[in-house]
Amino acid sequence: MLHPRRRALLAAPMLLPFAARAQATWPDKPVRIIVPFPPGQAADIVTRLVADELSKRWPQRVVVENRGGGAGAPALEAAARMAPDGYTLVAGTSGTLGVNPSVLPRIPYDAERDFTFISNIAMVPLLIVAHPSFPGRSVQDVVAAAKARPGAIDLATAGPATSQHLAAELFAHKTDIKLNMVHYRGSGPAVADLLAGNVTLMMDSVASALPNIQAGRVLPVAVTTPTRTPKLPQVPTIAETVAPGYGAYGWTGLCGPAGLPPEITSKINTDVVAILRDRAFAARLIELGTTADPMTPEEFGNFVRREIAQWREVVRIANVRLEG
Repeated sequence: MLHPRRRALLAAPMLLPFAARAQATWPDKPVRIIVPFPPGQAADIVTRLVADELSKRWPQRVVVENRGGGAGAPALEAAARMAPDGYTLVAGTSGTLGVNPSVLPRIPYDAERDFTFISNIAMVPLLIVAHPSFPGRSVQDVVAAAKARPGAIDLATAGPATSQHLAAELFAHKTDIKLNMVHYRGSGPAVADLLAGNVTLMMDSVASALPNIQAGRVLPVAVTTPTRTPKLPQVPTIAETVAPGYGAYGWTGLCGPAGLPPEITSKINTDVVAILRDRAFAARLIELGTTADPMTPEEFGNFVRREIAQWREVVRIANVRLEG
């Protein structure tokens, strides 16, 4: 017959809460990452790359599910309502987390409270590009032209309240100019009109613009990041030329629903950061026109809150609103 103390020790594991036992074996089924945009966009591409690498490290596959539409709000709402068990994550972006809180009048989620922040994945530098017919080659030329003809210089964006649009609004505010923002339904149609010369300036992502820059079809004017981008080291920044302190960019990070257990959050963060710090993986992101941006959960949460505050001010100044 077992001693009572011995029986208690053997029974102890049965007293562990189910959640604790589940965390110890996580993941024991496939993990899903919701991407709030259609396939092929920067957020989708970098998330899939990370998902593939996580699938190699974990005993279960990591699958990506695209849920486009509604400025990404329906996908973020769905993710926020999922059980915080680590089996449904979401790609949180500059648009869905940084911008939407200020431009969607009926946003169905709280960007600061409804998610567990895990890590940023990648920065997506933006830049101003020009059609060869534009009568200038520098960002100083753009500012001079806009000051000479306030509101008459067209600048294409990927759509209202996108990171491209708000980066352009911040640029106009910092340089005290007025541009005519021409909004398209995505980067593709805007690029088509730029290549045709129907508009002569565009705020685009480096990832989208690179092929046309390399082919000489458009000219890079200035990048929006605080420092120059590795893929276009010869192109100056807006901050170093006409607007000290300027900084705007797209980004994609990884989040879970609020209440994700710290142990699971830490494991995901550790593995994602290791992937992002791998030299070959980081080089692959640079080739795509993005840069790896690993963070701790605390750093990522603070970063998101700073982004929300910056874009709230830009939205107020430019009076930007989306229906929704």
